[in-house]
Formats: sequence, C-alpha cells, structure tokens
Amino acid sequence: MQQCLSWNAPRECAPAQSVTPPLKLPQVLPEVASHSGPDGRPIVNQSSYQLQEPPLGNPVGGGVPAQTCPTGVAVQAAPEAPHLPTPSEKAKTFLPAYVIEPPDVLTIDGIRLIPRPPYRIEPLDVLLINVPEALPNQPITGPYTVTPEGAVYLGADYGAFRVSGRTLEQAAAAIKAGLRLNNPQVSVALGQFRGVQQVRGDHIVGQDGTITLGTFGCINVTGLTLSQAKCEIERHLSRWLLDPLVSVSISGYNSKVYYVITDGAGFGQQVYRLPITGNETVLDAVSLIGGLPSVSSKRHIWLARPTPAQTSCYEILPVNWEAITEAGSTETNWQIFPGDRVYVKADPFITFDNQLSKLLSPVERLLGVTLLGTSTVQSFRNNNNNNNGRFIGGF
Repeated sequence: MQQCLSWNAPRECAPAQSVTPPLKLPQVLPEVASHSGPDGRPIVNQSSYQLQEPPLGNPVGGGVPAQTCPTGVAVQAAPEAPHLPTPSEKAKTFLPAYVIEPPDVLTIDGIRLIPRPPYRIEPLDVLLINVPEALPNQPITGPYTVTPEGAVYLGADYGAFRVSGRTLEQAAAAIKAGLRLNNPQVSVALGQFRGVQQVRGDHIVGQDGTITLGTFGCINVTGLTLSQAKCEIERHLSRWLLDPLVSVSISGYNSKVYYVITDGAGFGQQVYRLPITGNETVLDAVSLIGGLPSVSSKRHIWLARPTPAQTSCYEILPVNWEAITEAGSTETNWQIFPGDRVYVKADPFITFDNQLSKLLSPVERLLGVTLLGTSTVQSFRNNNNNNNGRFIGGF
C-alpha cells in the first residue's frame, strides 16, 4: 500500500505499485511542507515514471524465506523492488513508447506498394510505354500519365488511347491496334499507381482518431505506438496491395505537452502550453516563457505531476530555484514528463499588497467621490455668498 502524508494520521491511498519513498520537502516551500493540498488532499513526493513491479518467485541464488499461506501452501515472499531516484538534469530517463493521439502528424513512406494482380489501370497512374518501331522524329518511350479522362496521350502523330479500366496486357493490345505502324511491338508497364501518392506524405490524426489514405479509406491509429500503427496500416493496405511495406514516423508531436503556470499575485494566472520533446527540465521550461515574472517568488516553485483520478494523493516535487540558477545544482532541476505542471507562485508580500489594494480601492473611490461632491457643494455655496455680498454692497 502507498501511504499518504498528512498532519494527522497516515491514510491509505488506492493500491499502487512500488514507488520511491517520500522526499523531505525543503524549507524553501513552506506551503508544500504541510503535506496538504488546497482541497485537503495529502501531498506525496514520488515519481510515477519510476514504478517497478517486484519480481515474482524466489530469484536465482536469493535467500528469501518461504512463507506459508493459511491453506498450507508454501510460497516465496517477493523481495521489495529497488527504489529509483526521481529523474533530474543529471539522471534523466527515457519516456515511455510514444502513443499516437489527435492532433499528431504522421509521416508515411511507402517502401513496397505493389497492387494485387490483375491490376486495372486508373486515372493518374503512370505507365511506362515503349514502342521500338515508332517514328524517328517522335519516339514512344518513357513514362506517360493517365489523364483524368482515363487516356494516355502519345503525341500529335499518334493521338490518345483510352486505357482506364484495362489490364496492362489489354492496354498494350489497344495501343498496338490504334497505332498506324507496321506491326509495332508495344510494351506497357506500371511505373507508379496513384495509390502511392495517397499513402505517402503527412497525415494528421483527426478528431475521431483516424488518418485518411484516400481511396484506401480511414485507419484508426489513436492509442497505438509507432510499431503498432505500422502493422495496422500494412494490414489495412493488404486488402488492395501485395505484401505492403511502409515506414511510419511522427513529424508533429502535438498531443504530448506540459504546462508552466505563473501566479499573477492576485491578478489571475498565466498558463503556457508547451510541446514536449522528452529532454526538458524545469530550467528549460522557465526559459521558454522568458524567465520568471517580476512578481514571482524564487522560494515558491514546484513541479506537480498528475496522479490517477482514484488516488487521493498529490505528487509534488519542490524546486530550489536559487540553487539551480546561482549554484548550478541539478538535484531539484527535475526532468519534465507529459502532463506535468511547473507552478511559479507569486511573492507573498506582493500578493498581500495587491489584495489589500483591491480591498481599499473601492473605499478610496467612494471617499474620493464623497470629497469631490462635498468640495463642489462648498464651492457653490462660497460663490453664492460672494455674489450676494457684492449685490448688497452695490446699493
């Protein structure tokens, strides 16, 4: 069982795997040191990316004593899994296998895309046509693109020949019959079929989790790794192609991000959404937003790592900003993982001053309006008295 930290007695969280032991929070983060979040949930320091399953059974050469179940069956006690340090600047770890999600961008390249025989020619296909007996001034050799109307144009002296919907042998026979030559030898081969253009290139993962491959339809790739997506795409294309082979890579990492949140000292918060590459640290994250805001406190910075919804604990990693920047310390310059939040709290004195000004500002406005009204009325009265004095003196 994973133990939570609280002021009273420890509570048990939802069952979880072995985790690193709770870290002692330094004095630079007094709010976190209370081990209690804003909603009363306890805070625990651990790394969800360093979970390990304990090995089952008795390891080779191990001296783990055997235990007896109530039923009398002897079992081996599983040894406790070793605790790994939380990844930081000088002790980084690799991220789990990337899982594709919207709106990632996949780049697909067709290594082997051969249509299943017998192939029937379609518009926009590229045919390799060769006629050795063609006119010397206008040879027929090389690639010819099938027009959208389904024909190939061989030149002004030969004209166009309709080949759409025919096999390669039927297309060669049609061209041979239409050429005004003495028994020409015509060879037709498929240089490139239009399906290659639909498969190759960048494909964005849509909101429904699929990518579109033109006439080959849609494929759901959400929740798959790159190797799984490659197998799924090849399996889908095998309905039309002969043993297809493709390569899949990610050109746009858009679904995995982390956040930098800066406190505005009583005047809201700024949230920055940054894409993750797998190598960022807290120092990198702050540098991408232009450094700490002027109202920030260097002693109130931490990294919050998301925990499962059923877990009644927070996972907070305190950041000693002064040690990182002024002394080059790497101990609390944590490695950032997808979904992490780097929180920069405002200076408490500036926050108190702003809160006080927000409370006193309406009172100051009310008093200012009252004083202005009083002074205006008094001014009118003084003017009336002066005018009355001048009128009486005139008589």
